[in-house]
Amino acid sequence: MSYADFEARMARINDVICAVNLLGWDARTMMPPGGIDARGHQVATLTDLARDLATGEDMRRAMDGARDELASAPGDDIRRRALARAEAEIGTLSRIPSRIVSEMAGLKTRAHAAWAEARAKNDFAGYAPLLDRMMAMQREISAAIGGGVHPYDPLIGMYEPGMNYQRLQTIYARLKSALVPLIERAAAAPQPRMDFLERPFPIAEQKAFGLKIAARMGYDLNRGRLDDTVHPFEISFTRDDVRITSRFRETWAPGGIFALWHEAGHGMYEQGVAPEFSRTIFATDIVNLYAVGGASFGMHESQSRLWENRVGRSRRFWALHFGDLRDRFPAQLADVTEEAFWRAVNAVRPGFIRVEADELTYDMHIILRSEIEAALMAGDLGVADLPAVWAEKMRDYLGLAVPSDTLGVLQDVHWSHGYVGSFPTYTIGNIMSSQLFAKAQESGAIATGLEAGDYAPLHGWLAENVYRHGRSSTPEETLHRVTGGGLDPAPYIADLTAKVEALT
Repeated sequence: MSYADFEARMARINDVICAVNLLGWDARTMMPPGGIDARGHQVATLTDLARDLATGEDMRRAMDGARDELASAPGDDIRRRALARAEAEIGTLSRIPSRIVSEMAGLKTRAHAAWAEARAKNDFAGYAPLLDRMMAMQREISAAIGGGVHPYDPLIGMYEPGMNYQRLQTIYARLKSALVPLIERAAAAPQPRMDFLERPFPIAEQKAFGLKIAARMGYDLNRGRLDDTVHPFEISFTRDDVRITSRFRETWAPGGIFALWHEAGHGMYEQGVAPEFSRTIFATDIVNLYAVGGASFGMHESQSRLWENRVGRSRRFWALHFGDLRDRFPAQLADVTEEAFWRAVNAVRPGFIRVEADELTYDMHIILRSEIEAALMAGDLGVADLPAVWAEKMRDYLGLAVPSDTLGVLQDVHWSHGYVGSFPTYTIGNIMSSQLFAKAQESGAIATGLEAGDYAPLHGWLAENVYRHGRSSTPEETLHRVTGGGLDPAPYIADLTAKVEALT
């Protein structure tokens, strides 16, 4: 056995879970309802196969051989890093009972379909039994992985290595102390005109405009595509096939367009992973048995939020691109100025839907979800309690009375996929996005490009400093290498403060 044997076995695992990704994409976009049960079995079978390939004796022997071969290799040899990452992740996966991995894989397909139906019918009770089973398995996974002080910690660590609930609470407290006054200040200011955003915007033209900008940002449509879904997402089957989705509404144009740019940010990250990392551990999440090139969910969100908010909601962006949008929708925007449009899409507007939330209230949605997940994992909260607790927290944090479960506890897809612990990565991503964007703008070429609407310099900088490294660098390593420091909310708070000052 040698390092080449280890690489070959890792490539096979990646191939299998890329196939799982493809089946998942189809289930969330095109699969007819009658295919749910069969798809669940297919996904479970392939996931079991991937787990067996990762944790079996042949892989252990291959890693032993690779370790012997690399005994005299330099300490910074990338192969040493690959082997160490594989050993750590396989060790974590091995602690999760195989029956849980198998059942979880099959349950995700059924739970997603049940969630989509429950959301459409405002029927939380019909979805609750599957969600209850999902949460029970998440508690088992947390106990099996172990470590940490809070039962939520192992699950957070699955998506954001090095993060735990105690550290999150410190970050959240700092954000709350800054966000609450900013939200109050924005609410007290004269509100911008927003009526025109609810005029009929034909969806085909929304897509055409959104894709044109996404391509200009750097999303390669030769290696990607856009589809419709209930909840926007990005998914990859290696860097050469990276697909995005969005949810468009004819009477609310910003929803679909900004979600498209958000997902394109994810897509550009995956497309930018170094070619030599394809089918390797650096494009494979063994713990979650998921094919992905990003260093973590938080680092991934930093890219989606950077392109969506730092670029797409900027004043200069709309000075450059509003004319094109108005040309596509002349009747809808005939009485609207570029400044009015920019103000409207940046308005602080507390709402029920996280993916359509403004920048200031967005993190309050994440804090709410994190607190609920922590309580669920600690056993302090049951699934049956969720609608009432959700409504209470929405009232406390955003002053809103939730009118239905569809606009409340049923709005997010994450729990149907078992992604408990992933919500905090959105706020972590927001913070990272500002840190990386601030560093990028130190480049004169990038600043000049943003002023002129040439996004190639920014895309190139991100490709060199973030994208190409895949999972070969941890989030903290990436931040230290690029910005000179670790996770720091200060640049993000500064960005939000500047935004409120400009709007008020």
